[in-house]
Amino acid sequence: FLLMMTAVWFTDPSWIDDFMKGQLAYGMMILSFLGGIHWGAAILCSTLSEADTRKALSWGVTPSLIAWSATLFGGFGFAVLMAGFIAALQVDKQLYPQYGMPDWLIVLRKKLTLVVILSLMLTVAGANLRG
Repeated sequence: FLLMMTAVWFTDPSWIDDFMKGQLAYGMMILSFLGGIHWGAAILCSTLSEADTRKALSWGVTPSLIAWSATLFGGFGFAVLMAGFIAALQVDKQLYPQYGMPDWLIVLRKKLTLVVILSLMLTVAGANLRG
């Protein structure tokens, strides 16, 4: 995220569109990965009820759908991704404790989500100011 954001600000302006596409694609991949974590956790967690397992598995595909939908919104795709990362964090705060994940993990997720959101915002700002 930081590399693509920096590239938008400091490389030749003719490359901005390529770095924007790269940033969007990377964001989509990482958001999808965040959903996949729930599949692994739900499968490995033996203490989840059947209803909670279904909820976790259903949520597990949702970030991928949000990421994919970012391609449908043109210039607003970055906003869709940012909303997806925020939603993923909110769900993770609810479900990670049910999986028995360590407390430090949600602290890390909060910090990384902040970096991601700021990187996406600064990528869009750089492209609009320089492009």
